[in-house]
Amino acid sequence: MLGRLSPSRSWSPVAVVLPVLVLLSATAHAEPVAKSFTNPLRLAMPKGGTLQTCADPTIIRSQKEGDNTWYMYCTTDPLNDQDKLPSGDYRFHLVPVLKSVDLVEWTYLGDALADRPAWAKSDAGLWAPEVVYFANKYYLYYTVNEVDPAAFPGGGSAIGVATSDSPTGPFVHAPKPVIEPHAPPCCPKERRWVFDPEVIEEGGARYIYYGSYAGGISVRKLSADGFSSEVASQVEITTAQRYEGANVIKRGEYYYLMGSATDCCRGPLTGYSVFAGRSKSPTGPFVDKDGVPLTRSRVGGTPVLSLNGNRWVGPGHHAIVTDFGGQDWIVYHAIDRNNPYLSPRPNGDLLNRRPVLMDALDWVDGWPVTRGGHGPSDTAQPAPAAQPGQKSRYTVSLAKQDEPGAPIAAASDEFEGTSLKKQWKWVRPPAPAAFGVADGQFRFDTQAGDLHEDSDSAPILWQPAPKGNYLVETKLKLNLPSEGCCHNFVQAGLVIHSDEDNYVKLAHFSNFETRMIAFAKEVGSPVPARYPRYGEMFGAAAEETVWLRIARRTVGKEEHYTAYSSRDGTTWTRAGTWAHKLGPKARIGLVSMVGTGFTAHFDYVRVYGLKD
Repeated sequence: MLGRLSPSRSWSPVAVVLPVLVLLSATAHAEPVAKSFTNPLRLAMPKGGTLQTCADPTIIRSQKEGDNTWYMYCTTDPLNDQDKLPSGDYRFHLVPVLKSVDLVEWTYLGDALADRPAWAKSDAGLWAPEVVYFANKYYLYYTVNEVDPAAFPGGGSAIGVATSDSPTGPFVHAPKPVIEPHAPPCCPKERRWVFDPEVIEEGGARYIYYGSYAGGISVRKLSADGFSSEVASQVEITTAQRYEGANVIKRGEYYYLMGSATDCCRGPLTGYSVFAGRSKSPTGPFVDKDGVPLTRSRVGGTPVLSLNGNRWVGPGHHAIVTDFGGQDWIVYHAIDRNNPYLSPRPNGDLLNRRPVLMDALDWVDGWPVTRGGHGPSDTAQPAPAAQPGQKSRYTVSLAKQDEPGAPIAAASDEFEGTSLKKQWKWVRPPAPAAFGVADGQFRFDTQAGDLHEDSDSAPILWQPAPKGNYLVETKLKLNLPSEGCCHNFVQAGLVIHSDEDNYVKLAHFSNFETRMIAFAKEVGSPVPARYPRYGEMFGAAAEETVWLRIARRTVGKEEHYTAYSSRDGTTWTRAGTWAHKLGPKARIGLVSMVGTGFTAHFDYVRVYGLKD
């Protein structure tokens, strides 16, 4: 029975109730696990070497009685730098399978699938596996990123399923998709991204979640045999353009929907992160900690896992495992910003190297958070209790937010009077009618220019940043409409920069159907060939009026910039941390840009030292 507690994806109805009692009684006499681990997890090849990339991991424990083996499945990718065809290009494996007895040391066994389903394009990617167990079989659900247009006129993507008597296969494809290519709710002539399956059972009913940015995430009822879904039952549970990689677990009376946000694959500038909403129904509505729905245009989401400034960027697309001591663990991929890519393909293209990481998942005030808010680990951690009779040595330590210390008056401005103070200067000043100071606010009409890679045409109002550690805060009102498309990518907010090509930027911005808080990083030339120069992560929900903070802190030889936002000026939510090199001549600035017709009002700019 204990194998059915964790995200082994088995569908025993008693798994929701009984395991907690079993775990509590067993844990009192359990043996602490002496083993530790350091990210990334070691994924060994049987004949030597390691599997260097295992994106979108999912885990199941063997359902065979007496078998305590865990199995992990990865998205279609090469295994490592040496995994190449005679042509010199990479060999792409159709859902690699690995096994482990301790959730730390894994061994590659082979690939779950020998071929693609007949209705897929011949070179389609099979992504984001989800493995569940019911009716004495293992069901492997997967994304087909491109269907055969001959089978589905109009093309698109779909969710398939294959079954096996064994967790290692062979898996046999079902003849038809579980979820067919179809249009997003907004646009009947388009194709949505039918990606990233997730399957649960509740009250005898089975549900399949799917979807990504183009179309958002939806849920349908799954048929009793697991091979089809009820189109008429479809419910939209997130807005478009925000989430993918759904993972749903039940804890207490709530279902928690966790999804990943922003670009998964921008090498060292990947801002991928995980957010959560919860509901008392598996079909929603899901709302975040502040009560903001995930379907709202000013979209909600409570941070679960994000960048913390160490070597790991882009942590996301996860699975959750509950160990035999009752501790939850989040298993996810990330990118080492110091080693982000496999060696180039023959055409020069780069493939992101996405190894598997694991960290403890804690529950604080009813919400999931990774390592008490500390985020991805890069130091030794206590190992999970992967086998009966064990418990982990992990104990939670809650992370602290950056707090303002003593005010730095010379760098602060309440925008009193009718003109800017002499501390402020312009890069590319706008027309005089486009800005002004009145009624205790700085008005800054949105401008047509931008700050994005080589497109440096937007005005910046700036002043010198103080030396050492500091925190800068502003209150911003941006009169973007709360609903509707698109106003791309109108934004306003704070920037800390050494020049227009080296900065961090925290802004309220419009992105198709959504209005969001984005925390971006840009690096100037030169960068290695085909490396990105711009990346961003998202924050908590936005409103027409938001409060923004960036804390700058020296950590070793690096500068760490951490973003926070608030909807009331009192309760602050951390977005994440970028490491950057802006140097001693960095400047604090305000921007209002990427489209005309709107107005930003800044109530103040306040700069503080940082509390220790």
